[in-house]
Amino acid sequence: MDLQQIGASHPRIKQVIDLQKNTKPNPQKLFVAEGLWAHNALLDADTEIATFFWCPEAAYSDEANKRSEQVAERAGQSFRVSEKTMARISERDKPDGLLSVARLPLWDPALIMLPEDALIMVADAIEIPGNLGTLIRTLDAVAADLLVLTNRRTRLTHPKVFRASHGMVLTVPHLEFDDVAEAGAWLLENHVTTYLADTGGTRTYRQMDCTGRTAILLGNERYGISRPWYEFGFEAVSIPMLGRADSLNVSISAAVLLCEARARKSGW
Repeated sequence: MDLQQIGASHPRIKQVIDLQKNTKPNPQKLFVAEGLWAHNALLDADTEIATFFWCPEAAYSDEANKRSEQVAERAGQSFRVSEKTMARISERDKPDGLLSVARLPLWDPALIMLPEDALIMVADAIEIPGNLGTLIRTLDAVAADLLVLTNRRTRLTHPKVFRASHGMVLTVPHLEFDDVAEAGAWLLENHVTTYLADTGGTRTYRQMDCTGRTAILLGNERYGISRPWYEFGFEAVSIPMLGRADSLNVSISAAVLLCEARARKSGW
């Protein structure tokens, strides 16, 4: 490919570094994808690719060379970079010579069409990017219909979210609400039975009624679910802890609860 060669001082290189640091405002929902598997995910999900960076010297397979042409054709802009520049902008040891800035899909609450047996997860104030990515991967595994985010503590565009979700952040529908009251009202308006995952719940998760639309709400890794959620009167359910620990990691809890809900809905 005949691509323009750019160096470390180019504005697009600086943009990648800013996105990797995840510190500046990101209203366009841009994120960085690195390596062959990530670019396969971009192509499979028909993701909008803003900028593609190609370093043929760092490519380790024929497949990477083939993908580079496909990504360059799809991208709004494509550039060639040196191995030194690629190493500077990449967080992976060997990104196969492929790195892109892409854009997450946007979802509108008014356009979300929930099936009558929808399975939803509400993530309230999740703080660790790896946990959020793992939750999204679990949602994909159980064919859940929607992720709802409230009290956001980490961005969906964080590089670790993309990696931990194994690219599923591109395909799992998601909504972000700035206000818990707005999110709760949306769930009620859509006739969603919502359960709060709480170690103090008087009923266990095996006693959930998962007929109809069901949402499971998980809270912050340290502080749990924020207080405003309890004002809706949603039922709290717990996962029995039989050892000395008082709770599970939030991503493990999500897997237990979501698999149980899917089993109920699918008659496993």
